[in-house]
Amino acid sequence: MIRVLLSSLVALTCTVCSAEEVPLTALDLTHMKQAWGKPQLNKSVEENPLTIAGRKFDTGVGTHAASRLMVELDGKAEMFQAWVGLDSGARETGSVEFEVYTDGNRIFESGVMRKDTPAKQVNVALSGVKELILKVSDGGDGRNYDHADWAEAKIVTAGARPVAFSVPEEEKYILTPPAGPAPRINAPTVYGARPGNPFLYRIPATGDRPMQFKADSLPDGLSLESATGIITGITPAKGEYELTLHASNSSGKTSKTFTIKSGDTLSLTPYMGWNTWYTYYMHITDKRIRDAADAMVSSGMADYGYDYIGIDDCWMRKPGSDDPMLGGEPRDASGNILPNKHFPNMNALTDYIHSKGMKAGIYTSPGPLTCQSYTGSFEHETQDARQFADWGFDLLKYDWCSYGKKVAGPNPSLEEMIKPFQIMGDALKVQKRDIIYNLCQYGMGNVWEWGADVHAQSWRTAGDLGYELDQIITIARRNVEHRAWNGPGRWNDPDYLQIGTIGDIKTFKKGEAALIPSPLTPTEQYSFMSLWCLMASPLVYSGDITHMDDFTLNILCNHEVIEVNQDPLGQCAAIADLGDDSYLLVKQMADGSKAIGLCNGGESTATLKAEWSAVGIQGKHIVRDVWRHKDIGTFEGSYQAEVPRHGVSFLRLRKAK
Repeated sequence: MIRVLLSSLVALTCTVCSAEEVPLTALDLTHMKQAWGKPQLNKSVEENPLTIAGRKFDTGVGTHAASRLMVELDGKAEMFQAWVGLDSGARETGSVEFEVYTDGNRIFESGVMRKDTPAKQVNVALSGVKELILKVSDGGDGRNYDHADWAEAKIVTAGARPVAFSVPEEEKYILTPPAGPAPRINAPTVYGARPGNPFLYRIPATGDRPMQFKADSLPDGLSLESATGIITGITPAKGEYELTLHASNSSGKTSKTFTIKSGDTLSLTPYMGWNTWYTYYMHITDKRIRDAADAMVSSGMADYGYDYIGIDDCWMRKPGSDDPMLGGEPRDASGNILPNKHFPNMNALTDYIHSKGMKAGIYTSPGPLTCQSYTGSFEHETQDARQFADWGFDLLKYDWCSYGKKVAGPNPSLEEMIKPFQIMGDALKVQKRDIIYNLCQYGMGNVWEWGADVHAQSWRTAGDLGYELDQIITIARRNVEHRAWNGPGRWNDPDYLQIGTIGDIKTFKKGEAALIPSPLTPTEQYSFMSLWCLMASPLVYSGDITHMDDFTLNILCNHEVIEVNQDPLGQCAAIADLGDDSYLLVKQMADGSKAIGLCNGGESTATLKAEWSAVGIQGKHIVRDVWRHKDIGTFEGSYQAEVPRHGVSFLRLRKAK
């Protein structure tokens, strides 16, 4: 008996001796993805001592939400251990949530942790595990000051040393069938305009050119150019005008009913277009805007309904700049705002955009300076609104920026948040031009509840998406919470589509912005478009429009996908939780069908099921793959699919006859 006990003790002692403690700091942390800064060894993300709720730690990794590290194991690891929490150096507004996944299963979640939350201990068994994922999310209120610490973090293993790695690369794949040679009109069924204002609309249609267009019952004051499909003129008196649009070419002809609603409401369906920001940042010029307008047409995007060409920050003059192209007096003797020398003639630029049937967008801030310290509209709001209309712009993005720092202060009241947007909204409303008004103030003060009251047609619901692209499924979940305020003429805007080729956000301030592939996998890029369409969000592409491959165009230009976005009911999908990071989106369509999305926010493939009770239907329904333009079959009671990591199965259900 004694010999047996000694033998067991020796065996146990040898097992313990063979285990190695590998600190997280020993891994290659270049594979750790985070929204801001770089992972720091034995320091916070701001390079201060690691401290959680006043408790100091000598070792660990400082990061910033949203953050993810993937670690490969050989099945012989024993334990992951750490203390986690929001770093004490963060401001009071910071909040984070830690999660640990083993082989795709969420094993640990900390709950939301704030500055006064004590460090929480993590002890996760790793026996047999091949993949460990350490995640930090932003706590549900944006990423500002979300400094997260994995303190005293280590992996205990009796096998091979753990290896950090990045998400495996996916080959690009194309789901969308190409458009045929015969004409197809891709216009929404309704379009809003204000009576007495200039009218401009390019009929979006695919098919071989040349193509001829006609319109039955075109109201007086409007005319149609048959070779281009561009309708111009003056919007008729208040009322609804039902037209029949026709398109024909050598391969056939088609028709579609189209209703012009002349009244107070613009953007009856989510607006579509392109914006400079995530490609060029501050490196914008007149030529680049013209090139974008050319590309909108030549690429075929205009044939699917994209029609706004948006200039973001940095078109104005920059006070104090010694760059002769940017500096100089910001306004003329009459107080009119002046563009910098990269934009020699704004009227000529908008005329060029309009000549192609496109519309022009511009940007400013209610503060004295924009986000990049160019001239803002503070105390010149009415004058600038008139100037934008006189120049011929059709959309204004109005960005909070310096207004908070220099006017309202760091903790503005709701009244103070609303005030600058009300002033500009009132000024735009009286211009003799239809100008879409987009509020860019990052969801402060529950803007979705009052944005329409200041005459806006859309409003940002969160921070800049460029810093947390791989969180799109989580961000969509949050955006859907505001669905009650979404509808015709009033759209929740979770930011721009960033697929294909975009600007490198980490280097753009050092000089000319470098172009890089979107960091999203092909599956995530499909999910991006699917989610934005199900949420009825504005579809504004902000990648390199002048160099798009077939994959990028395939995602942006699918008429069945866009039809879900442009449905005249304007509903944002409702959500049903499917457990862990997965959920079901259900969007009611005007024709009685349902558009749904099975959304997998997890880190591995999952089987997700849409129960008819959750969809709100009964009986047999035909399930159609929206991306592939293909009926999958007839189902009753439910439908389930294998959905890849960060994927969305985008479907449309119609009752079987």
